[in-house]
Amino acid sequence: MADQYDVIVLGSGPGGYVAAIRCAQLGLKTAIVERELLGGICLNWGCIPTKALLRSAEIKHYMDHASAYGLMVAGTIEADLEAVVKRSRGVARQLNQGVTHLMKKNRITVHMGEGTLTGPTSLTVKSDKGEETLTAKHVIVATGARARDLPFAPADGKRVWTYRTAMTPPEMPTKLLVIGSGAIGIEFASFYNDMGADVTVVEMLDRVVPVEDADVSAFLEKSLVKQGMTIMTGAGVEDLKVSDKGVKARIKAKDGKVSETEFSHCIVAIGIVPNTENLGLDTLVEMDRGFIQIDPYGRTMTKGLWAIGDCTPGPWLAHKASHEGVTAAEAIAQELGNKDVHPHPLDRGNIPGCTYCHPQIASVGLTEAKAKEAGYAVKVGNFPFIGNGKAIALGEAEGFVKTVFDAQTGELLGAHMIGAEVTELIQGYVVGKTLETTQAELMQTVFPHPTLSEMMHESVLSAYGRALHF
Repeated sequence: MADQYDVIVLGSGPGGYVAAIRCAQLGLKTAIVERELLGGICLNWGCIPTKALLRSAEIKHYMDHASAYGLMVAGTIEADLEAVVKRSRGVARQLNQGVTHLMKKNRITVHMGEGTLTGPTSLTVKSDKGEETLTAKHVIVATGARARDLPFAPADGKRVWTYRTAMTPPEMPTKLLVIGSGAIGIEFASFYNDMGADVTVVEMLDRVVPVEDADVSAFLEKSLVKQGMTIMTGAGVEDLKVSDKGVKARIKAKDGKVSETEFSHCIVAIGIVPNTENLGLDTLVEMDRGFIQIDPYGRTMTKGLWAIGDCTPGPWLAHKASHEGVTAAEAIAQELGNKDVHPHPLDRGNIPGCTYCHPQIASVGLTEAKAKEAGYAVKVGNFPFIGNGKAIALGEAEGFVKTVFDAQTGELLGAHMIGAEVTELIQGYVVGKTLETTQAELMQTVFPHPTLSEMMHESVLSAYGRALHF
């Protein structure tokens, strides 16, 4: 006899477990199927443990520059990589246990094993204990994604790494090649550079962090070079020869010249591949390059079958997955007769992006170039960290806050930041965009002093020629 539920969630990442919790809150009998660890990649091998690593690197960075704060550190500062990684894994383990507790608290049944759909609302789960059959009124696919390999040099966990090995490295790189300058590539480049490695970043496109505003990309590249990294944009790795001692990379530079350089290790960060193979999805959903196509509520083309998170179109971010999980859960509850829920479709234009390198990057909405391409006449504000008293007091005077407005209506179209703690600041603009705020409302908002957030106010004022402190 098959176990029957209102909702089964396949995958327990930040989309899946949040969807399950919201379903349970709405009174739905809910199960979750997970083949590895509750919390998925983000909690166990992605967002959270990488931030723990980066925090250790940040502390080392400040210790290396203690004299700038009038402090003296006796002796040399050395990184204990094993201890840094151990701390990171401890953070991940603690949060994994937290998700386990949340499943019990919300009375969500957890089935550990490999799930395969046998229909839109039924699946089998295989584990070392055997096979069981589950059925539900609705199924949410939240199987996530994995790192994309180089076709000519797949990751081996020894010399060629993906993010997973880079988080638990077998040894400290001495000379590191990072292929790809998106968030993952740049974060690991920043971490290992602060930890003492000689880092080279190769990016195929014409600038680093290419999804960000061009001004942010230019500022970051200058900062990374100043920190000692080698940055190669408009370049490509044509071949990697891997040996027991390292990797030899054949790199074609922007000018067309090809050179061979030896590195101790290589991190490949060239994108992701959705985990949608061998799930029984082939005739049930529409796919584009393996990503499940959905409507703004998470519905697939088959009634009763939903999808959220990294196995669906981007942006591929944990907070986007969690938001989709809540939206899908509420839409399912509504379909099952709950008249008190009112799900809202996902607006991808209001999803913030954060990169935790040094300096940090955060953004939401349209870049200046994208706004102009969309036909807007724009007003652009820009305020530098050097004009902010708190930034100077913190010794973090590098960076800026940029805002983009519709010149006709005053609507906030986008905000782009680089500098200390901007990943915390960006939410102010996200709330503003969600509330469809205009420059007039932001100008009338009182920002506390002394804070970094004052730069957000000044950037708005700057767009209209009214900046006060620069």
